[in-house]
Amino acid sequence: MSKMTKKVPKAKIPRGLSDKDMMKDFIEEDTLEEKFVRAAKAQEQKAQAEAAKAPPADLARGGFTRELTDELGKALTQLKMELALKGITGYTFKVKRDGESIVLTPKYK
Repeated sequence: MSKMTKKVPKAKIPRGLSDKDMMKDFIEEDTLEEKFVRAAKAQEQKAQAEAAKAPPADLARGGFTRELTDELGKALTQLKMELALKGITGYTFKVKRDGESIVLTPKYK
């Protein structure tokens, strides 16, 4: 070697350290897979929190089944068409309970 080149100093590795001592300052970086798993868990927890806020659809409709809801929708559509043929377009519905029956009556504006 010539006098012009400098020697690179060798890194000093301490001898006789335990595994714990060797790893004490090591910070492991997250892998791409771990980042995706963490994001999926966060999204799942967010969805569960939102689901807990809103009541289930069947409970919100008072126990109406899909078929019963469809039947009610058809009956209301028929009533709407009959009122439109009579020229009545401004109305709302009044809900009354008569014993075990529930009655919807159109209330004209």
